[in-house]
Amino acid sequence: MNVLVTGAAGFIGYHVSNALLARGDTVCGLDNLNNYYRVDLKQARLNKLTAHEKFQFEKIDLADRASMAQLFELHKFDAVLHMGAQAGVRHSLEQPHDYVDANLAGLVNLLEGCRHGQPKHLVFASSSSVYGEQADVPFRESDPVDHPVSLYAATKKAGELMAHSYSHLYGLAITCLRFFTVYGPWGRPDMAYFKFADAMCAGQPIEVFNEGQMERDFTFIDDVVTGILKVLELPPQSTPNEAAYRIFNLGRGNPIKL
Repeated sequence: MNVLVTGAAGFIGYHVSNALLARGDTVCGLDNLNNYYRVDLKQARLNKLTAHEKFQFEKIDLADRASMAQLFELHKFDAVLHMGAQAGVRHSLEQPHDYVDANLAGLVNLLEGCRHGQPKHLVFASSSSVYGEQADVPFRESDPVDHPVSLYAATKKAGELMAHSYSHLYGLAITCLRFFTVYGPWGRPDMAYFKFADAMCAGQPIEVFNEGQMERDFTFIDDVVTGILKVLELPPQSTPNEAAYRIFNLGRGNPIKL
């Protein structure tokens, strides 16, 4: 299988690319290597991937319409794993346009590429943040998600809607996965567990928000990758009344207090 993985130098994109290569697939990894967090960490992940002969790297920004169109003209992808996005809730308060460029304009460019390239399946990384401050747990895919409390969450919800429209209009098979606080080796340094560890090693106080009264459903990266690969093999089917589109929660199911 020839698979496009966006955000391949990112945390989840790196691990899922590794898993695809390990099972013998060909992977085209796309990333813009931005400086939201340490670029040397992204490059170190990328160095691991480029050691595989079946891996090809494309340094492209999702928001670059011309480059994205050219990518789909040059390659015939069997499947697309869209793991690339501008992540982070707090960063969206300071740099909102980063989220519009990557998560909205970038997604449209990717969907347009899929419309012309017609891969068998597009798997899109959404987020549990779309549930907002909903108190009823565990979250269900049928729960209303009309009140996001961050721009990041709003762009992820918008992405789900955009993906549905392309599935309906152009017959694309699309699965949206709502991830729940993914953690593990090679993880993002802006995540709480790394920030807590860094503070402890430096003898600094740990910074907590909302007086620590928060819970997170921490999900180990290997479980997330397993879920992605299992979903990838089973694209949704359209019916006379429904698009070939679905949403799954992908989490551990047991929130832990920070």
